[in-house]
Amino acid sequence: MSAIDRLLANYARQVRLPWAAHTSGKQRIWFAVYPPAEERRVRARLPQFEALTLEANHGWSTVDLTGLLPEWIAGHEYREALFAEPEHFSANSELEDRAVDRVRKACAGEDVDAASVVAITGLATLFDFVRVSSLIERVEDSVRGRLLVLFPGEFAGHVYRFMDARDGFNYMAVPITSTESFITP
Repeated sequence: MSAIDRLLANYARQVRLPWAAHTSGKQRIWFAVYPPAEERRVRARLPQFEALTLEANHGWSTVDLTGLLPEWIAGHEYREALFAEPEHFSANSELEDRAVDRVRKACAGEDVDAASVVAITGLATLFDFVRVSSLIERVEDSVRGRLLVLFPGEFAGHVYRFMDARDGFNYMAVPITSTESFITP
């Protein structure tokens, strides 16, 4: 069984567990953790995550952050200068603000309720521009059901490392990994 197949199997078990109604925002967040090299394979199997969610009688919605950086650069007042001297490029908090806004809008969608999963895709495209820990902390109170963060990185010892390159952050989210013994039936 491949790592992605195990990730899907573990997600299927997680999404079928009963959802406690009174949980904090931090506990409503699920991190589907996989090696960064598997990003395209995971994204190609996104319809399977959706199907498993719907089979478990939960709603499904996605928010794709893939185009956020190029859209931001294209609309930037000084875009020509950014391309001329990319070493001086800094997204500051503007890009993160846009990501937060997109995720909050997805969580507030008409078809999203306390029994829905909102999945975030495209985080890898924001590597080195947005801190995932900050993004998640800023949106956690907007989550009505569950927020599934497709997270290219690693999880070890209660620490998440984005793209296997940053210092890790300790977060109370539920990790869903490709480890065989993740959840026992």
